[in-house]
Amino acid sequence: MSLFQQSPSVQVTAVCDVYGQRVDAAQQRAPGAKGFADHRKLLEMRELDAVLIATPDHWHAQTAIDSMEAGKDVYVEKPLMRLREEGPRIVKAARVNERICQVGLQQRSGWPYLRARDEFVKPGRLGKITLARTWWHGAAGGLSGRPRTAMEKPSNLDWARFLGPVGWHEWNPRMYFNFRAFLEFNGGIITDFFTHWVDAVHMMLGIDNPTAVMAAGGIYLDKEYRTAPDNAHCLVEYPSEVTVTFGCARMASPPEYGIELCGTEGRLFVNRNRIEFQSAEKGAQPEGERRRGDITLDHVNNFLECCRTRRRPNGDVYFGQRSTQVSLLCVESYVQKRRLRFDPVREEVLPL
Repeated sequence: MSLFQQSPSVQVTAVCDVYGQRVDAAQQRAPGAKGFADHRKLLEMRELDAVLIATPDHWHAQTAIDSMEAGKDVYVEKPLMRLREEGPRIVKAARVNERICQVGLQQRSGWPYLRARDEFVKPGRLGKITLARTWWHGAAGGLSGRPRTAMEKPSNLDWARFLGPVGWHEWNPRMYFNFRAFLEFNGGIITDFFTHWVDAVHMMLGIDNPTAVMAAGGIYLDKEYRTAPDNAHCLVEYPSEVTVTFGCARMASPPEYGIELCGTEGRLFVNRNRIEFQSAEKGAQPEGERRRGDITLDHVNNFLECCRTRRRPNGDVYFGQRSTQVSLLCVESYVQKRRLRFDPVREEVLPL
């Protein structure tokens, strides 16, 4: 919300959350905004043009669809959906209602990724690219579900509404404050991190049609505090003879996060603040650039511009659906402990 508020064209007139304390906190940052506990009531405000959806993953689909059917443009954080079957419904709602729907995959508006695509991949400087390595490792203590173990449910927190489409659970502060640690609400580190990376690979290489996925990992460090893996490793095959891998492990002094495109003529590293190309030519020096700053603001501004022009945004809902689908397939592979073959046209897992 704070990034949206940097634009003089934006006025935050309403905020919504199932926890009253968070509504109060948001209103402190947006004086005069009306407060709601039910997003459907917020959507009855005719003067609203667009909504920012930053709920936990399991509410993304219904909130986005309701918003677009109410005539609002939508910026929805990634991953676009919790279940694969929700994705086409969200895309349909955007197209039928002629709404702008930007998914928070900010790499699509980020200078390192655009430069990687336009200056290195498209001109063929990497040669034939056969491998895209991606990783986002974390410190050993990260992503646990341990905090707030003894906290009683606040009286102004609607737990039943928080659960929404998820089956009933008794009040669990870990589930509320660290929902990403539970597969009931999302795909854990796979949907949280790999969705970003596989989408960037899709954009740079011009692909989105996986034919097979494999995933392995487990809960190695926080066995009693989570159901989502704290270590995960994925491999995705594409018919263009490209393999995309992802690794996320909890470790001491984790390396810099990023993507490495590996080709016959060179290797290209890219993340949100840095790009570096290493040619295969003997004696060639690496070339690249590093900048400070948050590329998310560029993504927000792209959305606002598209709300005015009605052009499709950089992170259009269709791109978000195709990329989130890949990470959700990896979650399915992890849960089922098997390699999945996939039909990317019909968007169906093929039988064994």
